[in-house]
Amino acid sequence: MVTESHVVQERYSRQILFPGIGIEGQQKLRHSHVALVGVGATGAAAASLLARAGVGRLTLIDRDFVEESNLQRQVLFDEQDAREALPKAEAARRKIALFNSEVQVESCIADLVPANIHDLLRDADLVLDATDNFQTRYLLNDYAVEQGKPWIYAAAIGAYAVTMNILPGETACLACIFPEPPGGAVETCDTAGILNTAVNLAASIEVTEALKLLTGARDRLRRSLVSCDLWTNEWSEISAARPRAGCQVCGRRDFVHLRGEGRPHITLCGRNSVQIHEHARPIDFAEMEARLRPHGTVRRNSLLLRFDRGEHTITLFADGRAIIQGTTDVMLARSLYARFIGS
Repeated sequence: MVTESHVVQERYSRQILFPGIGIEGQQKLRHSHVALVGVGATGAAAASLLARAGVGRLTLIDRDFVEESNLQRQVLFDEQDAREALPKAEAARRKIALFNSEVQVESCIADLVPANIHDLLRDADLVLDATDNFQTRYLLNDYAVEQGKPWIYAAAIGAYAVTMNILPGETACLACIFPEPPGGAVETCDTAGILNTAVNLAASIEVTEALKLLTGARDRLRRSLVSCDLWTNEWSEISAARPRAGCQVCGRRDFVHLRGEGRPHITLCGRNSVQIHEHARPIDFAEMEARLRPHGTVRRNSLLLRFDRGEHTITLFADGRAIIQGTTDVMLARSLYARFIGS
């Protein structure tokens, strides 16, 4: 008779042989819950690694959909996903089910905002950052410090990868290292490009740190911000071993981003577009298709609707959130939304 324990040991046998994991660590992974915020390049790689490592439950949160330009670096997606414009969280869930059906995966097609962050992240043991903007990272940092929940910052752009573990009450938080968002023009994958190797490096370091934490090897956790430029071979490390005295977030516990103060519309990485996210209302796609068809080209599936009119494309999600492609002008994006979707 083949027991459940035997199946687990066979699937993860090479990982169990590693002294840092062992059978006890593997069982801890099986009963762990990790939330990933963003399922683009870094998030897709991290989700694949976590699922293959046997983390028992994953919550995948992403506001975006798959496009052909994603396939160069986003390892869980294929050409069919791009043709169907599948939401990334759902496309990732389906792919993970093909190689590890035992992992419980929840796909959340949503923008992480102050109004939903507590509900979406409440049950997670650990949160991994795979976002494309500092606004969401500061929100994550506020939430994690408020809740005393560990999270791992990770980013990749060009040939550059960076990660940092945040253990509230023990290490520096993100605001300790970056009290203010980066100033001036911030590079994105649309302006600086990106190597898939940098993405995979960031995800590999991030997930390795996650495995340490989830298996109880806290003494092995790195307590620094580490960055690497794979093209120039430059590595750097900044200590994050202790919180910064007077930090607004972990020192004064002033959670500006969690309160939603001054939260802007966000221009998405990798395309000329603006997100409209304040309209939390259910959308009847069939009714909307009938309304929009006289004004342009409409395509839809059960998860989203795409409306093409001239140089602009509106991608509408079931909760009323939309991505307006073809502009970075927030006022124009608002106008297009109001005109065709409704105010």
